[in-house]
Amino acid sequence: MTPSVTVLIATYNRAGLLGETLDYLARVEPCGRSWEVVVVDNNSRDHTRGVVESRQADYPVPLRYLFEARQGRSAALNAGHAQTSAPYILYTDDDVRVAAGWLRAGASALAAGWDYVGGPVHPLWEAPRPIWLHPSLHGTIAILDYGDVPFVFEDRRRVPLGANMGIRRSLLDRIGGFREDLGRSTGRKILGQEVPELLARARTAGARGFYVPEFEVRHHVPAARLTKAYFRRWWYGKGASKSALELAQPITELGLDLRNEPHLGRVPRFMMGNVARNVLGYARELYTRNPAERFQHEMMLVYAAGYCAARGAGRRRPAYGHGSGTALPDRPRSEAQFTV
Repeated sequence: MTPSVTVLIATYNRAGLLGETLDYLARVEPCGRSWEVVVVDNNSRDHTRGVVESRQADYPVPLRYLFEARQGRSAALNAGHAQTSAPYILYTDDDVRVAAGWLRAGASALAAGWDYVGGPVHPLWEAPRPIWLHPSLHGTIAILDYGDVPFVFEDRRRVPLGANMGIRRSLLDRIGGFREDLGRSTGRKILGQEVPELLARARTAGARGFYVPEFEVRHHVPAARLTKAYFRRWWYGKGASKSALELAQPITELGLDLRNEPHLGRVPRFMMGNVARNVLGYARELYTRNPAERFQHEMMLVYAAGYCAARGAGRRRPAYGHGSGTALPDRPRSEAQFTV
């Protein structure tokens, strides 16, 4: 019998944490629907397969192991789509602890008619929180909390994190899966934007998403990611991938149509204003000695460097695609354009 819900996890070399994630999933509250857990092993070199297989016999629902050789989280999740058929798909990471009501909250929202769903991602710190970590940079380490009140994502121009979201299969059938050149991989650059890109196509197709506070996970934040070097790599990669995304989809999540914007060479002119403001902000914080504010300005500059580098040094205006949505009126050009 085809389950109603598939919980889909892509994993890479995190056997120990994956085991903990599977154990938390095994203890969730019933959701009144049949469900399964599918783990997609994306070329792990540790004992990931053994972790899954050791739990299969006693697991409360079907627990399946798949292997995907194409490297990258997007490729792994797309492989999971192809090998499952449940009408509702819930995504989480291989290093989370789901709340007891997580499954019920996510599945119920999708069954109620929402096209996709997202919820909070709270941190499990492996090391003390750095004093330079500004709240606006939480997305770098997959932390998200939009509060305790449900809302429609489109109404607030927000998107969920891939570590905690769900989607209706019927929507995937209409728009396709994740763009594999934008997802995380083992490459030197840390790329992203696969979730916003997917949801940009979803919104073009008329999809609506819902934020559910009870659809909640806690996410391990490795000490290795609580370094300035990691943040710099992440934001440079985010700028590069955002540039690629906007070339194909010039209508941004704030409703700005880049095809109609003045450019300096291949870069939208308003972005130079953001660069100038962040340079001044960085200089100001050198005087006030606020490390979090200073580092936030630095990351916006690193983002701009990645964005501009991806556009190249040519003077000609870039050739944008046809876009993927309808512009939303009266939205400001602000730094929110460049934050998670």
